[in-house]
Amino acid sequence: MAVRVAITGFGGRMGRALAEALLLSDEAELSAAVVRPGSSLVGADAGEVAGLGRNGIAIVDSLDKADFDVLIDFTAPQATVDNSAYCAAHGHPIVIGTTGFDSEQKNQVLTNAGKVALCLASNFSTGVNLCFKLLEIAARVMGEDADIEIVEAHHRHKVDAPSGTALSMGEVVAETLGRDLEKVAIYGREGQTGARERDTIGFATVRGGDVVGEHSVMFLAEGERVEISHRASSRLSFARGAVRAAIWLMGNKQSVRAPGHYDMRDVLGLN
Repeated sequence: MAVRVAITGFGGRMGRALAEALLLSDEAELSAAVVRPGSSLVGADAGEVAGLGRNGIAIVDSLDKADFDVLIDFTAPQATVDNSAYCAAHGHPIVIGTTGFDSEQKNQVLTNAGKVALCLASNFSTGVNLCFKLLEIAARVMGEDADIEIVEAHHRHKVDAPSGTALSMGEVVAETLGRDLEKVAIYGREGQTGARERDTIGFATVRGGDVVGEHSVMFLAEGERVEISHRASSRLSFARGAVRAAIWLMGNKQSVRAPGHYDMRDVLGLN
């Protein structure tokens, strides 16, 4: 029996990509499509809205009106806080791809991991999570002898910067090297900045056009440079990873995974 998945933020770009990923899955299916109250999409056929043909699922404006096993949430920070609290109260595992949380919001979300299985990741792409593992290796081998810079690019509509993925990459490198990212991160440079300090990790952000997502981490040493990069050409790569995480959280459906905070590296066996 397929895992029944609800999608919040269904009217957005990721909501539609998730619907397509579920259509391609043999193990999971769309059972509910949720949008914010007052949306003009309420009552519309979810399949038609996603451009996949009618599927008989009417879009609703509340999780109370949805029937599902697990929720996939790519919305906005406060909405995700509220949705994770709902899932914790009702025993539904949740996959979270929302970024841009402040520290209080993130703590609120993670508190709910004590009640249900919760997979929170800055990026659900298989390739990006492989890059996280490669960054650990590169940082151990080159990190003390190289300057480290992270460059990311996204479409003009992205509202947070640097991207959650870029920050996660910085966290992986900093943790491997025993550094505190909050103390060593440099977010952009301007004017007479002076010579670069070796322990810092630099971030540069590009916004424009319809770029789905590009990330590069450079280890710049004397006489050589190692660069680990990932470029996404379709949101479907993120969506298929999120569906994979939803199936993983449900276990075999008779045995839902234990409450706790998981990430995509757990899903892929990279931790």
